[in-house]
Amino acid sequence: MDEPLKQFQNKKIAVVGEGLEGKSSAEFFKKQGAMVEIRDKNSHFAKASRSKQGENYLKNLEKFDLIVRSPGVKLSDIIIHNSEFILPKVTSQTKLFFDLCPAPIIGVTGTKGKGTTSSLIYEMLKKDDRDVYLGGNIGVPPFEFLSKINGGSWVVLELSSFQLQDLTKSPASTRNGSSMRGWPHIAVVLMITCEHLDYHKNVYEYIEAKRNIVKHQTESDFAIINRDYIASNESDIHTKAKVYFVSREREIEEGCFARNGKIILRLHSNDIQIINTKELLLRGEHNLENVCAAVMAGYLAGVPTEKIKEVLKEFKGLEHRLELVDKINDVEYYNDSFSTTPETAIAAIQAFKNPEILVLGGSSKNSDFTELGQIIGSKDNIKAIIGIGVEWSSIKEGIKNHESRIMVIEGAEDMKTIVTAASKLAVAGDIVLLSPACASFGMFQNYKDRGNQFKEEVKKLKIRG
Repeated sequence: MDEPLKQFQNKKIAVVGEGLEGKSSAEFFKKQGAMVEIRDKNSHFAKASRSKQGENYLKNLEKFDLIVRSPGVKLSDIIIHNSEFILPKVTSQTKLFFDLCPAPIIGVTGTKGKGTTSSLIYEMLKKDDRDVYLGGNIGVPPFEFLSKINGGSWVVLELSSFQLQDLTKSPASTRNGSSMRGWPHIAVVLMITCEHLDYHKNVYEYIEAKRNIVKHQTESDFAIINRDYIASNESDIHTKAKVYFVSREREIEEGCFARNGKIILRLHSNDIQIINTKELLLRGEHNLENVCAAVMAGYLAGVPTEKIKEVLKEFKGLEHRLELVDKINDVEYYNDSFSTTPETAIAAIQAFKNPEILVLGGSSKNSDFTELGQIIGSKDNIKAIIGIGVEWSSIKEGIKNHESRIMVIEGAEDMKTIVTAASKLAVAGDIVLLSPACASFGMFQNYKDRGNQFKEEVKKLKIRG
C-alpha cells in the first residue's frame, strides 16, 4: 500500500450520499482497509450491515474518524444534524484526490461550458501523447483512476460548486517540494451566472464556491478567467496565481480572445492566430468562450499550437450538446437533447444563421417560455417548428404572434415521425435542430434516450439515401 493511503487503514469512515461518487468512495476506502458505513436517505446500495438509510442518515456522525461528503449532500445539513465541531472530520472525494494525486491537475468550473472545456483540454493533452485522465463532475469519479496516475501524468477535472464548496488547502499538500499537488496547477473559471439556488443559500455562496478553485493557488500556478461576466472577472483578486483572461467580446492584454472570426492567443504583446472560427465544428457563439479557455489551458500545459488547432478542427462537441450528428444532402442535423431549459434552447437557436427547422417541446419543468418566444420571433431564419409533448402548447403561446411566417407541425408522437417530417421540410443549407427546451419524460426515458433515438433515425435517413 502506498504510504499516503495508509492513513485510511482501520479508520471508521462514513460515506454520506450513495450516488456514483459515493459508491466509488466506499469501494476505495474498503480497499485501503477502512471500516466503511454508507449513509443515504434513499439508499439502494448493497444490503450490508454497514449501511444506514432513512430520515436519520445524517445523525450521530461524530463517532466516525472521517466523514466523506458526496456532492449532492449539503454541508449545512451535516452540521444541522450534528454540530460545527464535526467540520474537521468532513471531507470529500475531490478534496482527498487533490491531496493524493501525484500529477498536475487542471480544474475547470463555471455555470455553463465545464464539460465542453474540460473535454477539449483533455483531447489536446491526448493529442500531445500525454498520459491524461478526465473526471469529476463529467461522470468519472477521480478515485477510479488514482492508482493509474504517476508524476508524468496529467488530470483534467470538471468541478461543480457542490464539489468546490468546502475545499480548503491541506497542510500536507506538497510532494517532493512540488506545489502542483494539493490544488489545480491550472484553474479555469468560465462564465458564472446565477444557478443552483435550490442548493446554495444565496447567489453569493454559489459564487464563493466557484472561486474556491483559485483561492489556494500559489505564484507558480495559473488561473484562466472569463473576462465577459462580472462574477467570473472579479475572481482574479482571489488568487496568487499568474492570471490570464479569455473573452469572446473584447481584446485581452494577456490571454486568449475571439476577434474578426479568429481565435487569438496574446502573450507578451505578441499575437498568435490559433484558428479561424469557420474551421470549428463546435457551433455557437457561446462556445467561443470555451474554445478560448481550452486553448489557453492547453498552451500553458505545454501543448504545441499546431496540435491545439488539430483538436479544435476535429472536436464535434459533447454527446447530446449541440452535437453534429450528420450532414445528409447538405442538411446538417444537430442533437441538443441535453437542452432541457428555454435558456439552453435559446443558445442553440442563436448558434446558426442558416434556415432552421426546430424540434421543441417535451415534459414540464415549470419553465417560462416568454423569452424563447421572443427570440424565435426576432430571428428571420426560423423556417419551421415541430412541436412535441405537453409543453408545446406553452411554447406555442409564446410565439403565436409570429406563427404566420413559421410552418408549424404538431402531433408527432415518436422520433421516427419527427425526423421524417424534418427531412421532408429540409433543403440544402438547412439546419435541423433538436433542442427541446423541456424535459424528456413521457415520450422518452430521459434526455439521453431522446438524443439517441434522434441520432438513430438520422442514421436511417442516410441509409435510405
